[in-house]
Amino acid sequence: MISGLYHGQDGDSRLELRVDVDGARPTGRVSGDLFTVSGATTSYAGSFVADSPAVRSEGGETRVEGRGRFTFDTTATDVLVVISGAGATASVAGRRYDVAFISPYFRSVLLEQDSVVGAVPFVSYHTGSLPGPAGSPPRQLTVAAAYAEAGIELRVADPEVIPVDGSGADLVWDDAELHHAMTRHFGSYGDAAAWRVWLLVASRHVRGLRGIMFDYQDDHQRQGAAVFHDAVNGTRPEDRRAQLRTYVHELGHAFNLLHSWEKHLATPPLPLGPEAGFGDLSWMNYAYSYRPGGEPAYWAAFPFHFTDSELAHLRHGFYRDVVMGAHGFGIGAAEIEPFEQPVEDHSGLRLELRGKEAYELGEPVVVELKLSRTGGPRTTHGHLHPDSGFTQVSITRPDGSTVLYRPMLRQCVDDAPQITLDDGNPALYRSAYLGHGRDGHLFQQPGEYHVRARYVAADGSHVVSPALLVRVRRPATPDDHRVAELMLGDEQGQLFSLLGSDSPALRSGNEALDEVIDRYGAHPLAGYARLVKGLNAEREFKEMVPGEGLRVRPPDPKQGIRHLSRVVREAGVDNITLNLVMRRLARAEARQGDLGRANAVLDRMVATFQAKGVNPIVMGQIRRQAELTKAALGAQAP
Repeated sequence: MISGLYHGQDGDSRLELRVDVDGARPTGRVSGDLFTVSGATTSYAGSFVADSPAVRSEGGETRVEGRGRFTFDTTATDVLVVISGAGATASVAGRRYDVAFISPYFRSVLLEQDSVVGAVPFVSYHTGSLPGPAGSPPRQLTVAAAYAEAGIELRVADPEVIPVDGSGADLVWDDAELHHAMTRHFGSYGDAAAWRVWLLVASRHVRGLRGIMFDYQDDHQRQGAAVFHDAVNGTRPEDRRAQLRTYVHELGHAFNLLHSWEKHLATPPLPLGPEAGFGDLSWMNYAYSYRPGGEPAYWAAFPFHFTDSELAHLRHGFYRDVVMGAHGFGIGAAEIEPFEQPVEDHSGLRLELRGKEAYELGEPVVVELKLSRTGGPRTTHGHLHPDSGFTQVSITRPDGSTVLYRPMLRQCVDDAPQITLDDGNPALYRSAYLGHGRDGHLFQQPGEYHVRARYVAADGSHVVSPALLVRVRRPATPDDHRVAELMLGDEQGQLFSLLGSDSPALRSGNEALDEVIDRYGAHPLAGYARLVKGLNAEREFKEMVPGEGLRVRPPDPKQGIRHLSRVVREAGVDNITLNLVMRRLARAEARQGDLGRANAVLDRMVATFQAKGVNPIVMGQIRRQAELTKAALGAQAP
């Protein structure tokens, strides 16, 4: 067997060569990364791959030869590897390297896995514990073993159990806390590309997720992921099997693998598998989304490996497309074609976008998504928010270019909230902040924008909304100009996406929002700054302190009430956001020890939406929500 990783050097050029023509699941490729050595420094120079090389063996010598694709311009595109008992050579881009065999693994990654006290990490699962597909050998799989079968070595650093400083902490994590934890605690975190990734085993996520690849918004992404113990906990074989899939799935995102139904959106795009990707037997699919047959059919057929195209990406994707901290997750902000309505649509579903008549420059662009039926009852999933990955949004700018909105954080909604749209529940609503994503602010200039959304239904149907016209006004006064400047910073956009943060990395953004409140408190956009500051103050904030463990900043209900009560009075936010604000305001009042004021806020919430003329079915949901919140706050009262 000759497949594996080889290293060689020719003068100042170093080659990391991957030969993949025999052994376990060979992809029939040769690839490599080139680096320039200068003194005591080494810099990345480029990558190549020969997709279908010819392999000839004769007289103890094997020649692998093919035409290569390069990340840089070269007239010498032929790649030749010669391996014999006397040694090995590689001819690449006009240079000849003497290469030596290094490892049977094609790539090696350092995995630093830490856990919060009480969150016990997954260890292993034996694939013969439950029925599986014929021809898939039963074996003991750890996360490292699953990647080893893909030809990727995970070198696991010594794990750390992180103690908690703060009695009574509920240890519910939100996205802002996760990213801050990585920047403070991950020993190898940095603003550079490197084969290293951090996996945090936490208690539970505020949205009930099983896992999340949360490093998704800066120039050096894909360095951090988390799995949530409370969502995947259990000792039954079914539980351990689900834990293994969750761990491997989230780390797959760190290698820049998208969900199975999204692979065509990657750069470079990967082909969609059967059933528009939902038929992939892959770690990167959701078991409940598998078609045909759903979760039982998935586990009955899943051989516990990546698909062939995913395997080729892991082993032979260009360096910057795979290594952590290099190219961002999925596609860049390059232009795309606006989403178009299907030629035929028999889905029985309608998708609509709603927004304000006009937005001020710098105002957070929040739209409402509505999914309804066009005929009889329809059953689908409830993942309507763009953060879930089942709904994409295209934005056509005033200059005519169209970009894909990519949320700052990508959530893995690995459950099946099936909903039925019928007379008793005719529509599903979600509110989404589209003003800022992982590519920065998307509405940075005055003018007219056309926004379209595409929802991937449970049966695979692509339901496309009509275009929503979003008008962004020109600033009319000097104060409008200054407030717009203070609202449009990148850190401010991240704070709007995260609904606030204590992270020192976002200090200048918080200072800008403070200036909006302090100097321009009467301006209409000051309400959005109060929204972010109030929601962040009202909740606790977790901070991982190296050498000390997890420190929990308790909620500041007084500060939360000060900001959120003003947001409610001014009523400048959309209905779904106002609903959230009033429930959080009620929680802050209860934390202050005034359950009567908390209940009064919830009563006012019902009256507010009643006065707005909200339809009776939605009003019924709001009343139930208010009563449930009252009961929960009453149960928590001392």
